[in-house]
Amino acid sequence: MVDESIAQADIKKGCEKIKFIDTSVKDSYLEKFKIYCLVFNNKKPQAQLLLDLLREQKQSDKFFDDKINYLLGISDKTSNKINEKNLLNFYLSSITIKDFSYQPTAKTKQEIWKYLNASNLIKLEDLSDKKKIKELEEAANKSQIDENIIFDIYKQIPFNLSTLINAKNLYQTLDNTDARSLIYQKFLLSENVESKLEYLFLLEDLFKKDDLQKIFTKRMNQNLKEINLDSIPERYQEIVEKKMIVNDEIKLGKVKYNDKIIHQSRILKYYLENEEQKKIQKEIDRTFKKIGKNRKYFYSAKDLALTESLIKDGFKIPENFNFTELISKYEVPKNLSQLIEKKQNAFLTLKIVEIIGEDEPYQLDPETIYFITNLLNEMDLIQIRNKVLISALPLRV
Repeated sequence: MVDESIAQADIKKGCEKIKFIDTSVKDSYLEKFKIYCLVFNNKKPQAQLLLDLLREQKQSDKFFDDKINYLLGISDKTSNKINEKNLLNFYLSSITIKDFSYQPTAKTKQEIWKYLNASNLIKLEDLSDKKKIKELEEAANKSQIDENIIFDIYKQIPFNLSTLINAKNLYQTLDNTDARSLIYQKFLLSENVESKLEYLFLLEDLFKKDDLQKIFTKRMNQNLKEINLDSIPERYQEIVEKKMIVNDEIKLGKVKYNDKIIHQSRILKYYLENEEQKKIQKEIDRTFKKIGKNRKYFYSAKDLALTESLIKDGFKIPENFNFTELISKYEVPKNLSQLIEKKQNAFLTLKIVEIIGEDEPYQLDPETIYFITNLLNEMDLIQIRNKVLISALPLRV
C-alpha cells in the first residue's frame, strides 16, 4: 500500500494508510516511511524521536539518516546520489536533490517508472535520441508510463512540408519511430473522415510491426469514438465496429493466475471463464486454506471485494476467515450508503459512474474498488459488479 501511494505521487494518502499498521508490526521500511510521514505532516520532534529509536535498533542506514537530517533541517547539505534500492529511497532522492534529473532504462523497476510518470519527471530533451524514445515506447507498452507522453513526443518530431505532404509514400523509408510520428501527424492534419481512418489503420499496423500495439489500443478507440459513426463511409463501418470491440478486449491484457494472492487466484475463473460452481468452491477451500497458513499474508481491499462477491453469489467461505473484522477497516462513504437506505438505486448508480469517470476500474485504488463492489452487491447489480471485478482484480500481462 505504501509503495502504491508513492508510485502515484500521493504521499498524503500513503501516510493515511500507514495508520492501519499497528505497533506489533516491526518492519524497517514501514518505520522509515512513518518517520517521513511525520516530517511530511510537520511533526518534526516526533520524527526525530522515532529516528533515534530506529538508529538504536540498528534498523536505519546512512542514506536514510542523511535525507531525514536534511529534511529536518539538522544539516544543510545532502548527497546528490540517486538511490534506487527501493521506491522510498528513490522518492527521497527526487525531493532532496536540486534540479533532480533521472533517465530511466529498460532495467528500471516498474514502480519507479510509475512514480516518474505520476510526478511528471519523464522528460525528453533530445528529440533525435531514438534509443531513448524506444525505451519510452516500450515502457508505455508495459503500462509503466502514460501513453500520452509518447504521442506528445510524436507531435514534436519535426518534418518539412514536403515530407508531410508525401507521408504515404515516404514513411517506409524512415526509422520505425519516425514513421509512426509522421503518420500520426498526418492523421492529426487530415480533415477528411476517410483519410483519418486510413491513417489510423496504417498507424495501427506500424505499432503492431514493433509489437507495441498496447500503446495504441486506447488511443485508437478514443479516436474512433470521436468520429461520428454516421459520417463513416459504408465500406469502413463494419471494420470500425470490429476494431472497437477487439481493442476493448485486448486493452486489459491476458490473465495470469497467481494462487499466492486471493484476488488473483483461480477463483476468478468463475467470473472470467464461467467455471462451474462446484469446481470454484473447491478452489475457494484450497486457496483460503493455503493462504491461511501464511501469517504474514495481508488481506487487501481487493481480496475483500472478491470475498464479499463470492458470499453474495452463494459460495461458502471458511469459518476461520474473519471477514467481518477485516471489512471493519474499510468504510463505504456515508452519503452513498444512505442512498441505498433510501432505495435511490438509480441515483446511486449515477454516482458510481461519476466516481469511475473516464478511468477503467483497474485504475482505481483498492479501497474504492471495494466500496464500489460493496454497493453494487447491495443493489443486486451483479452484471455491472462482474465487469468491475473482471477489470480490477486479475493480474494481467
